[in-house]
Amino acid sequence: MMHEIGHFEVETDRDRAEWARLRAFCAEWGDRAFSRDALIGGHVTASAFVLCPEGVSVLLTHHRKLDRWLQLGGHCDGIADTCFVAQKEAYEESGLSRIDLLRPEVLDVDIHEIPARGAEPAHLHYDVRFLFQARSRAFRVSSESLDLAWVPLSELAAYTDAPSVLRLRDKAVAWGAAQV
Repeated sequence: MMHEIGHFEVETDRDRAEWARLRAFCAEWGDRAFSRDALIGGHVTASAFVLCPEGVSVLLTHHRKLDRWLQLGGHCDGIADTCFVAQKEAYEESGLSRIDLLRPEVLDVDIHEIPARGAEPAHLHYDVRFLFQARSRAFRVSSESLDLAWVPLSELAAYTDAPSVLRLRDKAVAWGAAQV
């Protein structure tokens, strides 16, 4: 199952712990880990940290349900290829015409709780994140977003104080793909 998620270079104790939790979840639930099965307490999701062509800004969505600025991404809905899901979600949410994967490795793993909403109980998202670059800045806001914005990496903290999003910026810079 983990070979379908990809390779993750563990750099910190936090990375090691998140990767171990993701591996354990997938080992326990197999294909169900990639579904929206409410009985298992969570599911694997995939995100795309999409840089502009110049590598100085990231495309963020003002998420309609969560009312927060976040990277693009979403549910796997039964697809275990998380890199494919991240790119598919980025296309669907942004309307971008061309998004290139910058590196095949997983950029980050973040496990976080999603609050209960309607009939859906609180659950965990085991989010697997990849680094992409758009070939143009032309986007279209989808129904899943209140807005989209190219946010300069140097101003990211003005849009979000979420450590999980700021960590993506820092890792993209460390990989040499982005400039602050």
